[in-house]
Amino acid sequence: MTPRREMIRLDDVAKTFVMHLRGGARLPVVGGVSFAVAGGECVVLGGPSGTGKSSILKMIYGNYRADGGRIEINGPAGWVDIARAMPRSVLALRKSTIGYVSQFLRVIPRIGALDIVMSAARETGLDDRAARARAASLLTMLHVPERLWGLPPATFSGGEQQRINIARGFAAERPILLLDEPTASLDATNRAAVVELIEARKRAGAAIVGIFHDEDVRDRVADRIIDVTKFTTEAPGR
Repeated sequence: MTPRREMIRLDDVAKTFVMHLRGGARLPVVGGVSFAVAGGECVVLGGPSGTGKSSILKMIYGNYRADGGRIEINGPAGWVDIARAMPRSVLALRKSTIGYVSQFLRVIPRIGALDIVMSAARETGLDDRAARARAASLLTMLHVPERLWGLPPATFSGGEQQRINIARGFAAERPILLLDEPTASLDATNRAAVVELIEARKRAGAAIVGIFHDEDVRDRVADRIIDVTKFTTEAPGR
C-alpha cells in the first residue's frame, strides 16, 4: 500500500489568550499539541467542551495565532508554517488548500443560497456552468428545497443555514478540510448526508480534521480520535 501523503503537521503548538480588559490576565488554553494528518483520513478532536478543540482548528486555519510551536500545511509550493506565515500567505492557502466549515454561516446579506455555494465552487477554477451543477448537487443532497435556492439564508431556519454552510464548505473540494461541529443543528437524515460527503472527500484524498459532538457521526467518520484533554493547560480554554 502506498503511504499516505501528510498534509498537516502540528508540533508542540501552544495557545494562551490575554484578557486585556482584565489587566492583561493570561488564560492558557492548550500546550504541547502535536499530531499529523494525512490525505484520505479524518482525524477527530475529542474531549469535553472547553478543552480547546475549536481553538486548535482556528489555529490551523490561521484565525488564531499560535503562541508557540509549528503548524505546517502542505500547500501547492510545499510546506508552509501557518503559525509564522504572513497574512497574504495564509489567505493564499485558504484559497488553494484549506476549507473550513464553522458552526455559523457568515455571508453577505441578500445573496441567494445558490450563489453563495456557486461562489465557493468557482474559487477552485470551475466555470459558471460547472459551479452551478456542483452547487445544485450539494444543495439537493443536503435536502435544501429548490424554492429556497434564490433566497438569502438570513431568512432560513438554523438547520437550513447550516446546510448552506456545509454545501459552501464542500463545494471548493480543497485538499484540507476543517469541520467545527458541522452536524450540531441537523436532523438524522441530513447528518447521514454529511457523513456521505465526508466519506467522499476522504476517498478523494482530502485530509480532514473535525469536531463532532454527535457520537454516531464521529464514530462513522473518524479514522483516529485525538483526546485534546492531554493538551489542556492548567486553566480551562475555549
